Amino acid sequence: MATPPAHSTPLAEAGKFARVEEDGHVFLLVDGAEHPVGQYPDASREEALAYFVRKYDDVASQVALLEQRVQAKAPSSDMAKTAKHLRTQVGERKMVGDVLALEARIDTLLEAVRGIEQAERAVQDELKAKELAAREAIVAEAEELAGRDPSTVQWKASSTRMNELFELWKAAQKNGPRLGRGTEDALWKRFRSSRTVFDRHRRAYFSQLDTDNAEAKQAKEALITRAEQLADSTDWGQTAAEYRRLMDEWKASKRASRKDDDALWARFRAAQDRFFEARKSVNEAVDEEYAGNLVVKEALLKEAQQILPVRDLAAARKALTSIRDRWDAAGKVPRADMGRIDGALRQVEDAVKSAEDENWTRTNPETKARTNSALSQLEATIAQLKEDLAAAERAGDAKKIASAREALAAREQWLEMLQRSARDFS
Repeated sequence: MATPPAHSTPLAEAGKFARVEEDGHVFLLVDGAEHPVGQYPDASREEALAYFVRKYDDVASQVALLEQRVQAKAPSSDMAKTAKHLRTQVGERKMVGDVLALEARIDTLLEAVRGIEQAERAVQDELKAKELAAREAIVAEAEELAGRDPSTVQWKASSTRMNELFELWKAAQKNGPRLGRGTEDALWKRFRSSRTVFDRHRRAYFSQLDTDNAEAKQAKEALITRAEQLADSTDWGQTAAEYRRLMDEWKASKRASRKDDDALWARFRAAQDRFFEARKSVNEAVDEEYAGNLVVKEALLKEAQQILPVRDLAAARKALTSIRDRWDAAGKVPRADMGRIDGALRQVEDAVKSAEDENWTRTNPETKARTNSALSQLEATIAQLKEDLAAAERAGDAKKIASAREALAAREQWLEMLQRSARDFS
């Protein structure tokens, strides 16, 4: 801010506001009334007047400087205090000049300063409101973190966030506007309480986690011990079933920490792998031994498939019996081919069995007898229906004629079906 130019009141002008006696006493004239200002002894009247005019000029300069600050809307800080002090100085009437005009300027300044102070308070109130909202948000988030179910909390992320909230709180305390001791104390109490609850939950959670981890490790160590005891077994079927049971127990057991669980699983898996690799080696050796048997059975299978379709049931039975005898004598085939090779032979066996069943149904004496009996009964019924039709035609009864013809047609159709079945049995 620029320094105001030095104010100097001409003595001729100042003389209108004062009276100076020979002994240096000076009196201020205000609205016709005299106010003793003071004495400046051993000097001329001009010197005495100039001395008290300089006091006026000094106050006027301070007023001008304050007016510049107000015009520039500088921070009010001590403006009001300064203006009131200047107003008091002028009111003491210990200077010479147009004190009424100077008082009016100071009064105008005081009014302007009050306006600046009001504006500053409005800005400060807005800042406090924003700061209060920010602090409330910090506290509310901390309370929300502290109020979560410990078993659902992502502790690493949540702990980081709680620490961030604490840093935000400290920054606000250091750099933000003051909210008032009572408000800040109440908010801090809530925030501190939330952090305390959060830390207590975290410690309890990780303590329980350590306990659970120890229990999980102990349980899985026991499974590993059993798995390692079975690793060198050659009872392939029983041991494989036992490993499946151990795996089910492993899946149902609690997890240890990631690091521990991975290490435990590696040991458990190693024991299983040792057993299954040994079994695989044995099976591969057996499969190699059985490879020749597979060649024999592949040839027998081709021979069996030549039986189909079955045209001569007796010949088919004889051929299949021979093939079965040689099949059993050939021995086992590799495990991977068992299902395919046995299934293919079973299809041939099923086809021969179906041909046997069909032949039995066609030649069964009881079935033939039942069919012949039904034929006889149906033929007698048809003969009677023909007589009924003839009688209805002689009588000219159209209704009975239609009924007799319908019944006769149905019975004749059934007769045709039974005759066809009887031919199949012959």
